[in-house]
Amino acid sequence: MKYRQLTKEQFESLHQEFAQFLATQSIDVKEWTTIKAENPKLAEEEMNLFSDVVWEDVLTRTKFLEHFSPKTINLFKCEDQEIKRIVIKVEKDIDLLTQNGYTWLLEHYKSPEVSFLHGNKPYSEERNPEIFDLIEKGSSISNGELFAFFEKIIS
Repeated sequence: MKYRQLTKEQFESLHQEFAQFLATQSIDVKEWTTIKAENPKLAEEEMNLFSDVVWEDVLTRTKFLEHFSPKTINLFKCEDQEIKRIVIKVEKDIDLLTQNGYTWLLEHYKSPEVSFLHGNKPYSEERNPEIFDLIEKGSSISNGELFAFFEKIIS
C-alpha cells in the first residue's frame, strides 16, 4: 500500500465510486459480501487498492496546502517539480488557531511582530508521497487564496 486506507467515513462517502471500482474487477454486491465474509484478507487488499487510487487522484490534483499552529502558518504551493513554502511567524501573544488571532494577522501583517520566510525546494522523492506526508502531519488542502495573498506581500 502506497498511502493509507481510507477511513470508514471516507469509504461511506465514496460508496458509489467503490462499487464502480469493484465492478471494473467483475465483483458485484453479492460477490463482495461473500468476499468480506469468507476472505477478509482479499477484501482488505481491495480496499487498500481503492484507497491508493483515491489518494493518488486527490494528491495529483492538490495545488495548495496550509498548516496552522498557534504561532505559525505554513503555506505550500505544490508544483510539478518543486514545492514553494511561505512561513508566517507571529511573536505577539495571540493564537492563530482562533478567529481573533487569524483576524489580527490579516489586519497587522506589516507589524514588526510578524515575520516571513519563503523558499522553494525540489521534491526529494515523488511529488505525491511528499504531499501525502504533509497531510498526514496536519496540513490541509486549500484553494490557495492565503498563499496568493501572502505571496504578493513578500514579493
